[in-house]
Amino acid sequence: MKNKFTLVSVLAVAITSLYSFETQAQVSNLRPYDKSGINVFEAPKDSNAVFDKIKVQFGAGFTQSFQGLKHENTSGILYKITPGFNTANANLFMDVQLSDGIRLNLTSYLSSRHHNETWVKGGYIQFDKLPFKGKLWEDIMSVTTIKIGHMEINYGDQHFRRSDGGQTIYNPFIENYIMDGFTTEIGGEVLVRKNALFGLIGISNGMIKGNIDSLIATPQDANVHKSPAVYVKGGFDKQLNSDLRVRLAASYYSNNSSGGQTLYGGDRTGSNYFMVLEKVGAVNTTNAFSGRFNPGFTKKVNAFQLNAFIKLQGVELFATYENAKGRSKAETNSRGAEQVAIDGVYRFGKSENFFVGVKYNTVTAAMANVAVAGTTPAITYTGDVKIDRFAFAAGWFMTKNILLKGEYVNQKYKDFPTADFRSGGKFKGYVIQAVVGF
Repeated sequence: MKNKFTLVSVLAVAITSLYSFETQAQVSNLRPYDKSGINVFEAPKDSNAVFDKIKVQFGAGFTQSFQGLKHENTSGILYKITPGFNTANANLFMDVQLSDGIRLNLTSYLSSRHHNETWVKGGYIQFDKLPFKGKLWEDIMSVTTIKIGHMEINYGDQHFRRSDGGQTIYNPFIENYIMDGFTTEIGGEVLVRKNALFGLIGISNGMIKGNIDSLIATPQDANVHKSPAVYVKGGFDKQLNSDLRVRLAASYYSNNSSGGQTLYGGDRTGSNYFMVLEKVGAVNTTNAFSGRFNPGFTKKVNAFQLNAFIKLQGVELFATYENAKGRSKAETNSRGAEQVAIDGVYRFGKSENFFVGVKYNTVTAAMANVAVAGTTPAITYTGDVKIDRFAFAAGWFMTKNILLKGEYVNQKYKDFPTADFRSGGKFKGYVIQAVVGF
């Protein structure tokens, strides 16, 4: 509550600024924050955009949800939940056209489940042109985009369709994947697009924040060298005709020695399923990722993701296969995790303002060694666990900036050791969200 006045004042400044600056075609090569940004993956590239002066554009994303979920497990020691409103989430976007083909972005979380105070998600500079004269540079940058900063890294395609704090308008469902491959890191990316083909290479510090601390050796891992993260991506994306679009993408991410790798724990806002499958005594802000599974690859991770997107008139299919291996600094051997997800969305009505959708998401993963209670001598559980989710969604765009959507979800936890509070766990029910994006 202490941030209520901060939130109001920031929004007032943003809205005032929005009308103080020119409001038409201010910033080029920007993914829109409203309905027109749906199914936009990498930001568009318009080499013919005209620059006449520095321009500033503010945007925002707001989400208010009402939750009616129920959960249970074998032990029964779960946080008591009842239907009710969740904390509203809000994002603030500032985009600046600094020069011809050069754009600056700064994104802030004004309010989120994980952190109630306002803080910065990240920012970057994007170059679609370089301030160098010569045809060589023009030819290179006609197909190249460069991003540098502390930013959301471009690993996989699913992060373009996820909910991010208050910005949930891109996601036809309520929540993200069970194993949520999303993080912000300090680094740079080079993206090359030619006709329907694209390729990307990126390098980052491999951590969610800046860090100059030395790593500490453990009995299991004496390596104290911090390695950068390297990731690559390539694919095909083409509107084959007026009715059919096809996009295929493959991504690989590798970080062999990190002080705190967060590829599957980099979200600083929290889950949209509040407090499901959390233990008695849990705290809402510190247990912010309910319903998700983080494999705990904090020291080393190598991850591969395949994505396919097809849109035929109003029908959309989006599929993901992901395979990751890694470990923490307290382990000697790598473990594996595998994720499969597929969703189908049908958009209909004038300007596709209505939609219905169904999604299936499953994760199978080897957990870190877990002591099995009551065994003599002590043994550990190293088997695979599995989580399945079915979700059914529907939504209505009242305008291109206002969305009302709802979802019914059923999620089950299988093969967890009996000492784990998720053993026999499941939750189901509905969540309704009112969303604004501009």
